[in-house]
Amino acid sequence: MCAFCHGLGLRDGRDNRAEPCNCVLREVFRVCYAQFRRCVTQDKSVSQSRLELVTGSHTFYTWGRKDEEYIADFTLVTRRTLSAFEHRIFNYHFLLGADWRLCCGKLNMERGIFYHHVYEIEQKLGRIFRELQPYGLYPIEGYFEESTREVVRSSRRTFSIRAIRPPLVLPRKNAA
Repeated sequence: MCAFCHGLGLRDGRDNRAEPCNCVLREVFRVCYAQFRRCVTQDKSVSQSRLELVTGSHTFYTWGRKDEEYIADFTLVTRRTLSAFEHRIFNYHFLLGADWRLCCGKLNMERGIFYHHVYEIEQKLGRIFRELQPYGLYPIEGYFEESTREVVRSSRRTFSIRAIRPPLVLPRKNAA
């Protein structure tokens, strides 16, 4: 149980507003990281192409591979969010899977300082993954299933049945 929030998941922030506790942000990161690992380690023949609705000034459908898109989004967000030093720690520990002994030897730091940086990275990325706009990486279900729900909703609104009236037939005048 967390010493700050006592299992509630919220803590007091600035201006007495409730903010998510750091334990919640770290858990958000861990859920996203587990999904990233699942996408990376699965057999590439398992990945499926999906038809997605793209809305904007012109509405159209496109094909996409959600697993590969998630991998790309995860790595790009981490690269853009973290500093160079934090990204080195992230690269060694999370992407390459090195334990704390190898990381501390490579980065020339003590174990406590290393884990302090790891927790800060998890908190920072957990907040970014949750609050990313317009489409966050968390919750996972929203990332992978949102497009199929949008297709069903939009297809009902976009395609409507209109009655076609027969052409108006004008009576002919007899030529005499």
